[in-house]
Amino acid sequence: MNSLTVPTALIDKFGRRVSYVRLSVTDRCDFRCVYCMSEKMTFLPRDQVLTLEEIGRVASAFASLGVEKIRLTGGEPLVRRGIVELVDYIGTLGLSDFTMTTNASQLDRFAKPLKDAGLHRLNVSLDSLQPEKFRRITRIGDLNKVLAGIDAALEAGFERIKLNAVIMRGRNDDEVLDLVNFARDKHIDISFIEEMPLGHISDHGRDETYCSSDEVRTLIESVYPLNALSVHTGGPSRYFAMPDSSSRIGFISPHSHNFCGDCNRVRVTVEGRLLLCLGNEHSLDLRPILRDNPSDNQPLIDAIISAMDLKPEKHHFTTDGDVQIVRFMNMTGG
Repeated sequence: MNSLTVPTALIDKFGRRVSYVRLSVTDRCDFRCVYCMSEKMTFLPRDQVLTLEEIGRVASAFASLGVEKIRLTGGEPLVRRGIVELVDYIGTLGLSDFTMTTNASQLDRFAKPLKDAGLHRLNVSLDSLQPEKFRRITRIGDLNKVLAGIDAALEAGFERIKLNAVIMRGRNDDEVLDLVNFARDKHIDISFIEEMPLGHISDHGRDETYCSSDEVRTLIESVYPLNALSVHTGGPSRYFAMPDSSSRIGFISPHSHNFCGDCNRVRVTVEGRLLLCLGNEHSLDLRPILRDNPSDNQPLIDAIISAMDLKPEKHHFTTDGDVQIVRFMNMTGG
């Protein structure tokens, strides 16, 4: 490989440093969550999907540009064959934070190998603790497998484990305190997420199910006082502590508390599209650059640097059900 000339950091035209990349390893998933994808999805053909080697090259390029945090996402990362080998490679890049978002359905057998391969942390999607409701939200998910996966992750000894719960009015907003209590019992963290308006869905109207972070916080504070923390994990969560617990409560609020001002993130889809913003279509296709230069990362690095000028100042999500972005969340990469 040629010697590389790189800047010390990726800076967009608004002065924000990009230090965090979410890499999708697959658009496929063994769930069909109602807010994430259609019940009958059409997935990408194999030749349009980056190979694990290509994903590793993208990770290496970003690490050489000063990126300190990489999160592997999907779809569901654990359905991708060879995922542990990819984790093992990215784990050698010297990242300060290397994490994965998963639905935990296969964590019972993958937790220890992932930890041994160098993964630091896990985010586990969990929207309900009631088996029948969990199946309705995921359409095909088995709650018992997810709970077994969480226990396996705890036993494996990850630095931190965090639950992510998308709260929808009339669907699971009655379980907020149950989810908090579950996190407290397991001594893990939990973030509550406002539903993202990505992709046209038929299961429900997003304007009807929208539940703000402020509403969720008020509900939690009726039982547990919350104290704001200065801790920042590099993502969009605002964290709070409870005086009697080590578990942290986070809120991800793309609607009610826009977090664009200090955005430090970009995403790469499994087909190789570099998305500069979750809520815009500003992007650059990295796949032809990777495949036209199989032994040279310099063109890839140059393209990533140039793409920073495409990063918009902010997204424009609405709460009235209007969908500006037609790609589903599984195509976006977490």
